[in-house]
Amino acid sequence: MDVFRLPAGPVAGPAADVFAPAVSEGPGCRVRWQELTRDECFGLLARQQVGRVAVVDDRGPVVFPVNFVFDRHMVVFRTDEGTKLDAAARCSRVAFEIDGIDAAARTGWSVVVRGEAVEVTGRRELARLRKLPLVSWAPGAGSRYVRILPAKLTGRRIARPGGP
Repeated sequence: MDVFRLPAGPVAGPAADVFAPAVSEGPGCRVRWQELTRDECFGLLARQQVGRVAVVDDRGPVVFPVNFVFDRHMVVFRTDEGTKLDAAARCSRVAFEIDGIDAAARTGWSVVVRGEAVEVTGRRELARLRKLPLVSWAPGAGSRYVRILPAKLTGRRIARPGGP
């Protein structure tokens, strides 16, 4: 099932670099924002194990850290009964984010997946997912699988001039 079509090239907008003054570096210093390509976003998602899923419950937006695996261009995580599973049962729109930072160099990157959360219930698909390297650090069985069907993927990197 092809639920995910992104254009080739930059993921969000036509601008490859956006410059903003670095507030604490003094006049004339600039920080470079670079939009990540779809392939760069996929690569970063494939290499990470921990991210944050944002859902909306009856009190408003809430964010949860989750262990995940990037499978077939979709984010998959395990959970138990509760807010995240409730969101999947409603096929809610969610956001999922991963990032990396180098505090010493004051650089970093972020990838955001926006889409629909759905619980995986098919017997064959569950059997396949159980073979993936998805290990939860949180207590509990985490016996339910949730997949995020992506609608939008964005990524950006912040770097100092002359940096990576």
